[in-house]
Amino acid sequence: MGTWNSRGLRGSTLEDFVNRTNEYYMEKNLALIQKIPTPITPVRMDKEHRQITLAYFEQRSTVDYIGVVQGIPVCFDAKECVADTFPLQNIHEHQIEFMGRFEKQEGIAFFLLYYSAKNILYYMRYEEMMKFWNRAKKGGRKSFRLEELDPEFFMELRRGSLVPYLDGINKDLDVREQKQK
Repeated sequence: MGTWNSRGLRGSTLEDFVNRTNEYYMEKNLALIQKIPTPITPVRMDKEHRQITLAYFEQRSTVDYIGVVQGIPVCFDAKECVADTFPLQNIHEHQIEFMGRFEKQEGIAFFLLYYSAKNILYYMRYEEMMKFWNRAKKGGRKSFRLEELDPEFFMELRRGSLVPYLDGINKDLDVREQKQK
């Protein structure tokens, strides 16, 4: 069990964008995606501001979002970083294991990465993440660089805040279909 100590809203930009996108997709009947809250036990409260200042995680979270896109089960995690190098320590083994099990059940698991300094979005397929994860497990780099990523899966925000991850899912499905042929 980890301790959570409030340090502002780390990673909240991407989360806000994804939440708005999920609302938009739901209104258009394109997808139904829910944010999965991480259960915490408050330890210390700032009563004046009605905020939790110290808490313990009750259990490990699996992914940030889960739902269905036109009959296809999906789960994904949203990660924000500033540098061009993404440290794999930002992803936890239990998340990788959950996503692997999700994929075995014929769901689609992926990561949304937001490189905030460059305003770049990336849809990372589970299979691609596993390439980097396994490389690290074998003693290789414990991170991956922006230039190592598949150019086909970069995305741009739409209307300033919409994350077009349905486009990423479509490309992901195309890749899967090609591999089956």
